[in-house]
Amino acid sequence: MALWDRIKESATTMQTQLTAKKNDLKSGAFRDASMAMCALVAAADGTIDPAERSRVAQLIASNEVLQNFPADDLRRRFEENLDKLAADFDFGKVSVLQEVAKAKKKPAEARAVVQIGIVIGGADGDFDKTEQAVVREACFALGLPPHEFDL
Repeated sequence: MALWDRIKESATTMQTQLTAKKNDLKSGAFRDASMAMCALVAAADGTIDPAERSRVAQLIASNEVLQNFPADDLRRRFEENLDKLAADFDFGKVSVLQEVAKAKKKPAEARAVVQIGIVIGGADGDFDKTEQAVVREACFALGLPPHEFDL
């Protein structure tokens, strides 16, 4: 199986698992951590391309699990995290990873946040090394072993 197909299959599997848990993923901590994860993946290479910002915002708006929350609220939180990363990537990343860590207390939410990162990262068919690296860092912030997610 080609790498592209494996990435698409993995993202599809993760989205299916997330959808199955949709009713359990309604906390503020999950919301905040998910938006932080989306921002981390969008800015993984240290730059925030307007096209990528727009694409991730569309993915957030169309993600069935994230529809538990008001779209305007999600967009605001996503943009705030991106602004932190744009102002000073290294310092911003520390702050954004603290947001991700909010989901650490509930293992199901923590895993769902990582899965959202993988879905967002793999949505364009190229879950690249920088995206994998920030999702791996998020795993550590959440107390989850990266190998559980093939990272």
